[in-house]
Amino acid sequence: MSVLTFAQLALTSFWAITFLQSGVDKILDWSGNLSWLKGHFEKSPLNGMVPALLALLTLVEVAAGIISVIGITQIVINGDLAMAQYGVMLSTTALLMLFFGQRMSKDYEGAATIATYFAVALISLYLIS
Repeated sequence: MSVLTFAQLALTSFWAITFLQSGVDKILDWSGNLSWLKGHFEKSPLNGMVPALLALLTLVEVAAGIISVIGITQIVINGDLAMAQYGVMLSTTALLMLFFGQRMSKDYEGAATIATYFAVALISLYLIS
């Protein structure tokens, strides 16, 4: 296995773990997450949209995780990067959604943390192409 292939597998695995865990957590503790987010966005323009936005974010995160797992499988079996690319693109989309939310709620420290993940996502997009 080449170093590039290993990096592609590692990055795709990173996104699979990140977003499967996050999405499954949102599903298993929906009411806890919803309650916390309602408070977090109480004074933002997104206040009345929290349940719908949480549902959309959960869907994107779970899809990113599942498609990344499929991408890992395809890389291992036949070296095909297509699904891994889609998984990283959905992961990047989820990060943009999270970043937008953090900025709207004026949680600048949280937004800075997401910016770090976003940098890794951009590196992932470059290496998984």
